Amino acid sequence: MRRTTMLWEVFVTRFQEAFEQYEKHRLTGEEAGELLGMSGRNFRRLCVRYEEDGVEGLRDRRIGKVSPRRAPERELERMHELYRERYGDFTVKHFHEQMVKRHNYKLCYTVTKLSLQAAGLVAKAKRRSAHRKKRLRRPLPGMLLFQDGSTHRWIATLGRDLDLILGSSPRTTLDDATGAIYSAFLVEQEGTMSSLLGLAETIGRHGLFSAFYTDRGGHYFITPKGAGKVDKTKLTQVGRALSQLGITHIPSYSPQARGRMERVFGTLQKRLPQELRLAKIKTMAAANRFLRERFVPDYNARFAVPAAEPGSAFVPYVGRPIEDVLCVQEDRVVGADNCVSFNRCSLQIPPQRHRHHYVRATVRVHQYPDGRLAIFDGPRCLARFDPKGRTDDVVSQVA
Repeated sequence: MRRTTMLWEVFVTRFQEAFEQYEKHRLTGEEAGELLGMSGRNFRRLCVRYEEDGVEGLRDRRIGKVSPRRAPERELERMHELYRERYGDFTVKHFHEQMVKRHNYKLCYTVTKLSLQAAGLVAKAKRRSAHRKKRLRRPLPGMLLFQDGSTHRWIATLGRDLDLILGSSPRTTLDDATGAIYSAFLVEQEGTMSSLLGLAETIGRHGLFSAFYTDRGGHYFITPKGAGKVDKTKLTQVGRALSQLGITHIPSYSPQARGRMERVFGTLQKRLPQELRLAKIKTMAAANRFLRERFVPDYNARFAVPAAEPGSAFVPYVGRPIEDVLCVQEDRVVGADNCVSFNRCSLQIPPQRHRHHYVRATVRVHQYPDGRLAIFDGPRCLARFDPKGRTDDVVSQVA
C-alpha cells in the first residue's frame, strides 16, 4: 500500500511538471506524453480532467468497477459444478469441448482454464523445456505410416489394462503427413495378429503405402543383440508380409524417434477413457465399435491437419486377396494320413482332382487374425478351416 502511494505521488509530480511545460508551449502534447510513457492524446485527456477536478481527476476511473466483459459468476459456478461432478478426470481443453458441445456453454477456453485454476480444481501446467525443432512431416498421405500399441486402463470398469493398437495406417495406425488415425482397436495384448489386422484395415480402406515405421518389438523385427541393430535378413511374419507388399519397414531405435506417436497416445490416454466412461461402455467389443464409429472420426476432425501438398501416395491394391498376405504363413510336411498338424489341430486335406494325395509333400498353412486356417499348395487353396480345425462342410453339418 505504501509503495502504491509513493508511485502515485511520483506520477502526480511528473505530470504537474509536464503540464506546466505544456501550458508554456515549451513541450507539445506528444513530447509531454512521451515523458510520462503515454500517448499525446491520453496526456491531453488528462489535462482536461486535471483542470476540471484537480489531482483527483488523474486517477484511473476504472479502479473499483467491475468490467462489463467479466464472465457471469453464475455461469462460472455452473461450470465448476459440472467439472467436479462429471468431468474431474478430463483435461481442461477436453472439458471445454464437452461443455460447448453438450451444455450450451459460451465462455472461451482461456477464461475456463483460469477460473478452474483459481478455484483450485486444476493445477497450473509446468513450464515447458527449451524448444526443439520438429521433424518435418511427409508432404503426402501414404508416404509414411506409424503403428504402435499402448498399454493402459482404457476401460476402468474392466479392472485390467488393455492394449490400444494405433497407427496412421494400422493397429493404431497413424499417417505422418496428416496425423490422421486410420485404424484403432483394443486387444488384450498386442502382437503379430493385431499388427496384421491393423495393416489389413488400412490397406483395405486406403491402399498400399510407401513406408512403415514401428518399434523393434519381437513381432516386428528379430534383434540378435539386446539394443543392437535389427536383422533384416530374418523376417518376422509382419516383416514377410510387408516385403511381399513392397512396403519399406523402418525400425525405431529410441522413444524420441517415435515422438509424434507418443504424443498421440498421451492425448488418447487423457481423452478416450473419459469418453468411454461418459458413454457407459464396459466391454471391449463395445469400445471397439465406439472407436470405429465415433471416437476416431471425431479425433481426425479435431486433430488431423492438411497435408503439405495435394494428392496421395496411396496406391490401390491389386492381386491375390489381401488376407492371404496379411496372415501367419508356415510350411508343413503332410503326414501319411494326408493330414497337416498345426497348433495341436489335425487338418485333413480333402480329395483333390489334380492330385491323389499330398503325403510327404510340403504345403503352406495360413492362420488369419480371426483364427481361421487354410492350406495352400503354391497359389492353390486346398482347404479352409474354422479356428478349431473343422472344414466348412463339417461346420455346416454341426450347425
